[in-house]
Formats: sequence, C-alpha cells, structure tokens
Amino acid sequence: MIGTSNLASRREFSIIAVDDDPEILESLVEDIRGDGLHLSVACNGEEGLQLIKNENPDLVILDVNMPCLNGLEVCEMLRKDKKFSHLPVIFLSGRDMEIDRINGLETGADDYVLKPYNAKELLLRIKGILWRVYGRNPREKTLSLGELQVNFENYQVWVDDRPVSLTLTEFRLLSELLEVPGRVKSRDSLLDKIWDHTEEIFSRTVDTHIQRLRNKLQNAGRYIETVRGIGYRFHLEDQ
Repeated sequence: MIGTSNLASRREFSIIAVDDDPEILESLVEDIRGDGLHLSVACNGEEGLQLIKNENPDLVILDVNMPCLNGLEVCEMLRKDKKFSHLPVIFLSGRDMEIDRINGLETGADDYVLKPYNAKELLLRIKGILWRVYGRNPREKTLSLGELQVNFENYQVWVDDRPVSLTLTEFRLLSELLEVPGRVKSRDSLLDKIWDHTEEIFSRTVDTHIQRLRNKLQNAGRYIETVRGIGYRFHLEDQ
C-alpha cells in the first residue's frame, strides 16, 4: 500500500473487482479503466482473494453472493490480515435490504453500492474513498461533475464554464460534500469539519451556508441534496 507522500509519483491507482457475473465485470472494466485507474477482475471470492494478495491493490470492489468465498467472507479475511486490514472495500450488491447494508458495513466495508449501479456515481464514490485514504490525487487538480468544475489547488469553481465566486467557508463546505459523493454528511460533522467549533454556531448556520452555496452554484446546486433530519449529500443525478 502507498502513503500520501508517494502519490505524486503514482501514475494510477490499482483496483480489483470480484464478481461471479461476467456482465457486471465487463461493465466495470468499461466504466472504471482509465482516468488514472487500473482495474483487474476475478470471478469468485477465492480467486479474488488470491489476486488481492498478489497485486496488493489500492481498493477492492466485492460482490456479496459468490461461489467458493462470498464477499463478506473475503472482507472479513482481509480485515484480519495486518497487510490488508485498512484496504478500502466497496460492496457492489443486488441485496437491497437494510440488514444487508448493515452487515456489509459491520464487516468492515467503506461503502455499499446497490446493483444496478450508476457508473458516474460509482466512479465518484471510488475516487472519494481513494482521496480520503491516500490523499487527493495531484494529477486531478480539477474535478468535473456535470456542469460543475472544481479546482482544489487554486480554490476555483466554475458552472457551465463560468467562474463562481465562493467564500473560503463555502468552498470548504463544497469540498467536504465532494469528499465521498453520495455519502450523507450530518450537520454536526460539517460543523466540526468546517467551523471546528471555534465559533458560537448552530446547525441552522450549516443550512444557511448550504442555501447560499446552492444559489451560487445555480444549476449545479441541485446536486446538493437535503437528507431530512440528518444533513446533506452531493448526489450526481443520472445524465
């Protein structure tokens, strides 16, 4: 595995996808390869576990129901191995019951994505986890999401190729939502990350800044969704 300090010399991230459905693997190859990502595949849990040990990837995508070893068993074995205990894992599964998601996350997965998956959102989730674990990829200083473009190095934002002027707080708020696209960020977590409790602030402060951010992002503001009673997430709708 690599540390953040080594990212500048990395040409691409290595990902392994394990699924017993050849059509899913074919789709993943088409959707993920390129853009700084290299994908290897395996068709069952046993083969996948061996491939992981041989290639030492940066992230693994696991189906749940597979022959030989299922995805939960593979994830459990990885978490018990010191070498792979912190290896990022995403479950990609057709099992959509709440208990299935809970079991997957309790096993140690970083994310749980349902089939059929949205290719663009899956790619954003993958990149979000890679950035969180290894540090933001320096080759991708600018992230393009629909009409929205964000340059994390120069703190610049564009919508439909037009520059958008954000305050530092608004930019940090947007960056936090983009850390793991699709994942809900609670108001409390945003308060901790953006304001660090150095000010006398309340949850409505987050709501106010979110509304201002949405307004400034114009059409792209619709990607910031409210999750009632919890907080917000950045969700790129189907194009």
